[in-house]
Amino acid sequence: MEFSEHIKTANLEDVVLRQPLHPPSRGTLCITGHHLLFSDREEGCSRQVLLLLKNIDAIEKSTSGSSGTITIKCKDLRVLQLDIPGMEQCLNIAYSIETLSCLDCATEMYPFFYRPSDFGLQEQWGLSSPEKYYSQMKELHDKWRLSTVNRDYSVCPSYPPAVIVPKSINDDSLKKVAKFRQGGRFPVICYYHRKNGMVIMRSSQPLPGANRKRCKEDEDLLQAVIHDSDKGYIIDTRSSQQAMQALMTGGGFESKSCYSRWKRLHRQIERGKALQESLIKLVEACGDESHNMDRWLSKLENSKWLSHVQAALSTAGLLAECVERDGHSVLVHGSKGTDATLLISTLAQLIMDPCCRSLEGFLALLEREWVQAGHPFMQRCAHSAFSHARPQQESPVFLLLLDCVWQLWRQFPLAMGFSEALLLRLATEAYASNFGTFLCNSHQERWAQGVIKKTHCLFQTLLRPGERDQYCNPLYESTELAIWPSVHPQSLQLWRGFFLRWTQQTHHLAETQEKMRDMVIKWEKLALS
Repeated sequence: MEFSEHIKTANLEDVVLRQPLHPPSRGTLCITGHHLLFSDREEGCSRQVLLLLKNIDAIEKSTSGSSGTITIKCKDLRVLQLDIPGMEQCLNIAYSIETLSCLDCATEMYPFFYRPSDFGLQEQWGLSSPEKYYSQMKELHDKWRLSTVNRDYSVCPSYPPAVIVPKSINDDSLKKVAKFRQGGRFPVICYYHRKNGMVIMRSSQPLPGANRKRCKEDEDLLQAVIHDSDKGYIIDTRSSQQAMQALMTGGGFESKSCYSRWKRLHRQIERGKALQESLIKLVEACGDESHNMDRWLSKLENSKWLSHVQAALSTAGLLAECVERDGHSVLVHGSKGTDATLLISTLAQLIMDPCCRSLEGFLALLEREWVQAGHPFMQRCAHSAFSHARPQQESPVFLLLLDCVWQLWRQFPLAMGFSEALLLRLATEAYASNFGTFLCNSHQERWAQGVIKKTHCLFQTLLRPGERDQYCNPLYESTELAIWPSVHPQSLQLWRGFFLRWTQQTHHLAETQEKMRDMVIKWEKLALS
């Protein structure tokens, strides 16, 4: 497909751009296959605004007489307005933006065309993998093995080629277990706790159905995780009622009689449509310009976003307690195991493991638990809060994760090796990016589409010297202790840096924080010299 087929007007003079934090400016608008480029050359200045078309969530157009206005609502929550001279030109530009911003074929997206001059494509794509994690964890090797049963993705389409499983369970058994778990997502290790040898495993729901079918291999696998005298916990991210309802549609849960040494705990984490609608309500509240405090607080509460944050942190804390304090291994799953499951396992690892709190460790954790583990980014992040399309596969689970990490970062400012700027960058990149990291819905799709060979990796780029300095926390002091977050309502705050990032007040606050950060870095350099 030629992008030019969708561009009815490529260049237009005398366009007025209105955007947050800047006065209106007049200049030239250009449309390319992947970007909107606005150039302001008034009064001798030369300022450009470059907007990735994939960042556009919705547009609204209106015409009046011989001119028109296009309002662009972005996935990073910016709202821009273009005043276009000429009604026909306005309609042409609106059509071009609407069409090009909705391309859904991965190979047509900008990461496949992005070629920065200062570095080439990486030979090694990414920071982490099950293979690398296994090689680093020598303690695993006695009882656990690296299986390549999924090397051709035939056992589980959403898993990577290699996974970590109990040594006593052979590949033939794993294939049978996969058939008993939704989407083939059989239980695999995602975390080994060095202090006591306990593990976190994750999977999808079992499929006993209304007939209460059993799978001996599945029972054996979970039994192999724990010693005969020990017990384990299963944290189901659905309510007990939702799990019971799943039985009627072929799904279900692990029964007490078949998994006698495993205790099942239900902790409901919202996902899907409910979470997407919560985001929409929150963004609507943040855009309320009535300046009425009671109305604002009511809208904030009705969005239930902070309730979702509280539920996620609370459940992750429970998981960490089971492993860290009580010394038990845990299996986490919901229904599909690609959303809330990854959310909870990631947060629990941040709470327990100091290695996950460094800049490199955190990015490696995200790659292992989200990119490698099959979170369907292209489905979940297809739209943000402004889209007029009804939510289908969209759900801001990854954004919820970043909000929860920000709450941890705010409560433990010395324990995290990265800055808020990193979380903001990741929140933007997940929805629209120059990099291929968040393209596609699984490792299999990334291989098939050529993402790994033909695009740049965001995480590797963030660790390059020029970028790294921007995202490090200069106050970072590594601690071996677990960090236990407070989940009381008064301890959780709205993530202003993201949800109110385009307001003047938040902008001034961010500037002040950046100046303080620069001062700390200078003091450190002086102390070292």
